[in-house]
Amino acid sequence: MLRAYKYRLYPNSEQKEYFAKTFGCSRLIYNLMLSDRIKAYEENKDLDIKKTKYPTPAHY
Repeated sequence: MLRAYKYRLYPNSEQKEYFAKTFGCSRLIYNLMLSDRIKAYEENKDLDIKKTKYPTPAHY
């Protein structure tokens, strides 16, 4: 049997600002990595994805 739990947060203004910054940075890194992968694919369409070394989020 599968169960699901929902939690609701009521952050104060300081926590809201922290969450906005954190999620903004995460979104930026994700989009940068995605654009790098798309660019690499367009340049080398026959390239095997599993053998290609892409930078990790720490490199951005």
